[in-house]
Order: sequence, then structure tokens, then C-alpha cells
Amino acid sequence: MISTALQLYWYVLVLYVVFSWVPRPPDALRPFVVGVGRLVEPLAAPLRRTIPPLRIGMVALDLSILILLI
Repeated sequence: MISTALQLYWYVLVLYVVFSWVPRPPDALRPFVVGVGRLVEPLAAPLRRTIPPLRIGMVALDLSILILLI
């Protein structure tokens, strides 16, 4: 049961990453995108405060989601 829950959360993290690439999701998907964000943010926010984003030129890579995926 724990394995299934962790696997589902892994899929939610992947969806969060995909949705982060879409600057403005369609109105029909917006509640789903907000729901995914509400599931991810409680675990990602503390990591973001302790681990700074990795700067690659003009882009900043958020490592907190990568650590959660691992």
C-alpha cells in the first residue's frame, strides 16, 4: 500500500514538472493544475528554502522537485 502511494505521488511530481512548463494552462485544466500544486508544495517548499536553485546561465533549475523524485 505504501509502495502504491509513493508511486502515485511520483506521478503527481512528474505532472507538476510538466505543468510548470506550461505558462498558462487551459481553463478546463486549471483546477487540476492547482490540485497537483497543492499536493506537491507542502513537501517542495521546505526543500526550496534549504536548497537554492541551480543557476545555468539565465535559467534557474529547481532542485527540490528532483530531490523529491529521488
